Amino acid sequence: MSTAVIAGIGSWLPPRQVSNDELTSYLDTTDEWIRSRTGIRSRHWIDPGTSTTDLAVRAGRRALAAAGDTGVDALVVATTTPDRPCPATAPEVAWRLGLGHIAAFDVSAVCTGFLYGLATAAGLIAGGMAHRVLLIGADAFSTIVDPKDRTTAVIFADGAGAMVLRAGDPDEPGAVRRCELGSDGELSDLIEIPAGGSRQRSSGELASPADHYFRMRGRDVYRYAVTRTVEAATAALDTAGWLPSDVDRFIPHQANVRITEAVSDRLAIPAERTLSNIDQVGNTAAASIPLLLADAAAHGRLRPGHRVLLAAFGGGLTWGATTLLWPDVISRTDD
Repeated sequence: MSTAVIAGIGSWLPPRQVSNDELTSYLDTTDEWIRSRTGIRSRHWIDPGTSTTDLAVRAGRRALAAAGDTGVDALVVATTTPDRPCPATAPEVAWRLGLGHIAAFDVSAVCTGFLYGLATAAGLIAGGMAHRVLLIGADAFSTIVDPKDRTTAVIFADGAGAMVLRAGDPDEPGAVRRCELGSDGELSDLIEIPAGGSRQRSSGELASPADHYFRMRGRDVYRYAVTRTVEAATAALDTAGWLPSDVDRFIPHQANVRITEAVSDRLAIPAERTLSNIDQVGNTAAASIPLLLADAAAHGRLRPGHRVLLAAFGGGLTWGATTLLWPDVISRTDD
């Protein structure tokens, strides 16, 4: 049975960079407050008229070029901000990339979306349903956060990261090991957009404008994020037969610098082995992990042979982790 192996990676960030100072000009907050609680100094937001599909296409094109532009058999897009509630984003992305009439669908697991998508892509390859899969994590969270809510507006941002996976051998560099995934729907209201779905629409009650925005109960999310991420990461390390000291690079979802530090501490992974780019890009949800992978590989912080641990936590609640040996592949962060 074939294993999914990384063949190339690419990323895209919108040109518009939004500093903390820009946000503090209209929000009741300060640069120091934002940096001390989130670790974020600036983030990228899309311009009017740009959509998640646009982000996904740019990142996908770069990943395909990095992998040799030899085509794919399937496309998986992980996103919480589709262009429309219906249809899925992926088919239009596939069309715009010129991929033909391939299988194309979305995966929705909020900030864990890329890892859920990675497990899905790996399953397509292991099951013989695809030889090569393009996986894209893309989100435009600036379109769903309340611009007046300092608890979310300062954190979330836009971007896309993409990865081409090919069928290969489980022992070769870049082979994706078992993805440890979990969920807890009893706590689904900790991270949500209350309005716009069938639950609210069928209730017969009009939603308030605030109910159409993304909301998060930060303190509760922090507690569960740390606990579940550590559990998933520990399970992934056990599956790989690794100790935390074996990890050369820990690539966590870029949710919040405090969460990253707490998880690293509990796993006993040194800070110098824990990579981060949240200070410049913010929390990009499903795009977070591939954006960090692409940036780290392109700038030498992630090198062939590094033992890598990936982990994430998101709405649902959802969480996941996996391990791999980083391969000698091209990372495209520009054209």
